Amino acid sequence: MKLGFLGAAGTVTGSKYLLEHRGRRMLVDCGLFQGWKALREMNWEPLPFEASAVDAVLLTHAHLDHSGSLPLLVRQGYRGPVLATPPTVELCRLLLPDSGRIQEEDAAFANRHHTSRHEPAQPLYTEEDARTALRRLDPVPFDAPTPVVPGVTATFQRAGHILGAASVLLDVEGHRLFFSGDVGRPDDLVMPGPAPVPAAHSMVVESTYGDRLHPALDAEAALGDVITRTAARGGSVVVPAFAVGRAQALLFMLHRLKARGAIPDLPVFLDSPMAIDMTAIYHHYRAEHRLSAQECAGMCGVAEMVRTPQQSRALGQLRFPAVIVSASGMATGGRVLHHLRQRLPDHRNSVVLVGFQAGGTRGARLLAGERMLRIFGEDVPVKAEVVALEGLSAHADAAQLVQWLSTAPQPPQRVFVTHGEPAAADALRQRIGRELGWSATVPLLGRVVEL
Repeated sequence: MKLGFLGAAGTVTGSKYLLEHRGRRMLVDCGLFQGWKALREMNWEPLPFEASAVDAVLLTHAHLDHSGSLPLLVRQGYRGPVLATPPTVELCRLLLPDSGRIQEEDAAFANRHHTSRHEPAQPLYTEEDARTALRRLDPVPFDAPTPVVPGVTATFQRAGHILGAASVLLDVEGHRLFFSGDVGRPDDLVMPGPAPVPAAHSMVVESTYGDRLHPALDAEAALGDVITRTAARGGSVVVPAFAVGRAQALLFMLHRLKARGAIPDLPVFLDSPMAIDMTAIYHHYRAEHRLSAQECAGMCGVAEMVRTPQQSRALGQLRFPAVIVSASGMATGGRVLHHLRQRLPDHRNSVVLVGFQAGGTRGARLLAGERMLRIFGEDVPVKAEVVALEGLSAHADAAQLVQWLSTAPQPPQRVFVTHGEPAAADALRQRIGRELGWSATVPLLGRVVEL
């Protein structure tokens, strides 16, 4: 049995793991590379395997760094099933076409304004490519061993993180291989913590926050402070947020802040059609998260929903304080770029960064204090206040990851630490060895190991 690390090795994006056994090939996750240009350019390269030779794909969850390359896989010849939990399937039905549409819109914008080196600029894939890929999705329930190919079963267990997120246990003729996926926090505002780790011979474990701890900070109060002081100087707050997970947590926090009068009664706008639809899905799957029906209603009712491009452009004409929540969370694309271009040059405004900012993204550049940001081929001065809102990440931190791993009933034979920047992955590797006594390694991108 061979396991290839074709993404999320040396970086937090592009998750792809190829398992080969007795002539069968299974792909765990099929994500986009994001962040540094050298990584993004890998999305344009042919996949490092024959798409038509893959027998099955298993998705841990819907975020694009785990699902966003499915349209490319199908376009290159994949015709098998894509197994995922029912909430993940529903989220992908919204997220993937939206991704294709955004890429088409960005390419069209680049062609109109001649901001690309390529003439004409082309989208990585289209909305139609994404809709074609959706036909491969096959929902499977949590906690039910499901046949994948002859001799292989998969069990999806709850991982927290976002709605529908799963860890995946593969039983390959007696060898149990466990993929953590993205691991949620036990203290998450919206999602329950991850299920205990099952017995496994080999494990692939994420390390996004493998070298740090989440601060003991009241993120909700900190958000309220930013909004209050920004409104006092006549500015607006722009929050780049992932449409899946963080946008809903932010809306819930804004609802609670308004309900107790902790912030001025200023308008809140959710400028992301996908996030709007995602929020409705949270209503449907209330059993999968912590929020009650009343809390869901408050989360959905706190913001004015902005769907059309015309409505989004109209937000640029606001002359009074407001909060604008818009995707994407690391400012890699989407409508939030237009709001940043408009609002960053004004010192009265604020930009609030929530969650992890991968290296090379605009979010990471803002976090590092850069005073000029490249958007749509223009250099935009950063005069607005930039605030990193710690404590809102949907990923477990280093201590939480080790505690979660310690719930395994027996030590695995091998642990592969992935989905982290090099420093984070190596720090978690060392911590696993020191605190759990397990053998852990950090595989390089492209490495293939025998199990």
